[in-house]
Amino acid sequence: MKLLVTGGAGFIGSAVVRLAVARGFHVVNLDALTYAACLDNVASVADSPLYAFEQADIRDRGALDRVFANHQPDAVMHLAAESHVDRSIDGPGDFIETNINGTYNMLEAARAYWVARGRPESFRFHHISTDEVFGSLGPEGMFTEETPYDPRSPYSASKAASDHLVRAWHETYGLPVLVTNCSNNYGPYHFPEKLIPVVILNALAGKAIPVYGKGENIRDWLYVEDHADALLTVITKGKVGRSYNVGGENERTNLELVRTICAILDEKRPRENGSYADLITFVTDRPGHDLRYAIDPARIGAELGWRPSVSVEEGLAKTVAWYLDNEAWWQALQSRKGVGQRLGVKA
Repeated sequence: MKLLVTGGAGFIGSAVVRLAVARGFHVVNLDALTYAACLDNVASVADSPLYAFEQADIRDRGALDRVFANHQPDAVMHLAAESHVDRSIDGPGDFIETNINGTYNMLEAARAYWVARGRPESFRFHHISTDEVFGSLGPEGMFTEETPYDPRSPYSASKAASDHLVRAWHETYGLPVLVTNCSNNYGPYHFPEKLIPVVILNALAGKAIPVYGKGENIRDWLYVEDHADALLTVITKGKVGRSYNVGGENERTNLELVRTICAILDEKRPRENGSYADLITFVTDRPGHDLRYAIDPARIGAELGWRPSVSVEEGLAKTVAWYLDNEAWWQALQSRKGVGQRLGVKA
């Protein structure tokens, strides 16, 4: 199978690219190389005969048509997106252009290509989305594939819109689609603006570790390599038109998560004075901060036999070790726009 992966130089996309090549897939990585992308993320497969890279923007329909014509993929895994909630609060326009208009362009380019090839039944358009489209949970319950959409941020609203477009292209035009909605990812190559890398890098620098509000917000944490495995499972085994929720089965409050990271750092690289937890600082909460996300992954388990393999404690230990061992990777990203700054406060 030849996969066209959009956003393959990003965090989750690069994990998919690396795993797919390792499993013998031919992979075409389409990425615009915006601020959060890094070709170092896929350096380990760059010389493989199974790998090709195309620098193109999903907002550019002509470029997409060219890539489809030149590479003739058997399936699309659409991960390219603006994804940082805080950035969506400060600048929602980029999220509308990329996540909604870009997905529309991808759907139309894929549909034109699929029709030109005679509508092969084996073709797949796999759209990768987020649990944030479902809104906020209280103390009980979990998101299922039937949970009504209730997005609360410009980011989640733009992803919800893209999900609806994908399903509409299936119902209206017959495009063979799959949709997955995942919980919070973490792991190696995570761009240093999200919570876990911020905690690790601020701690190592002796800076305050910011925790929004009281740290009571709860997320289900999914190790990125487990997620990549789930996505390849869905693209090869999933039922056309079906949605699958992908969760890590690892709920933690933000404060619990931060304290766990600090304890790992205390063990792996002790401070001269005290614990890294002494650096925890509570800051003004994010506007419209959803209280809790939790994924019920029963469908993907029952129908496709997938379950997460990495506990949050094991995954955090792996992640911290990776950042300690790969200082050159994250140091090179420190000068990129917004890194190290508090975003999402303009509201």
